[in-house]
Amino acid sequence: MQLNFAAREVAIKLVYYGPALSGKTTNLKALHELVQEKSRGRLMTLETKDDRTLFFDMLPLVFKADSESGSMSLRVKVFTVPGQVVHSSTRRLVLQGADGIAFIADSQVSETENNAASFLDLRANLKELGRSLSQTPMVIQFNKRDLANVRSDAELDDLARRGKEPVYKA
Repeated sequence: MQLNFAAREVAIKLVYYGPALSGKTTNLKALHELVQEKSRGRLMTLETKDDRTLFFDMLPLVFKADSESGSMSLRVKVFTVPGQVVHSSTRRLVLQGADGIAFIADSQVSETENNAASFLDLRANLKELGRSLSQTPMVIQFNKRDLANVRSDAELDDLARRGKEPVYKA
């Protein structure tokens, strides 16, 4: 988190982390559409021809609050990481300085191992950066709830009860 008292601004970095094709970039695109035009910057994506993130995606957001003592701004930079296994060092670079993480998991039962491997990769990358999961605010989002052969709501509710991170279904 960065505080700029002169500009009356708080800046935070949020990273969407998860396995390849779990929906990180799709989430960012949806967020871009949902946020009012005056609050969103240009959505920057760099994808390969098969719609896979090559380096990272980034969406800058700015929210202003007016009060009696003046206005304050919250600047949020939302990044995605490439999910492919070969891009671990890129994920670590993007993760550096993150104030929070949204772990985007794929709800399909067939993706259980990829979700677990990505979560372990997240833990390892945080360790490399001198941090831990317990020091970093995080939410978990299970995507692709509309597909066949997904984990049941009961399974996800059970996972949510066992962990400390909030779990959301999308």
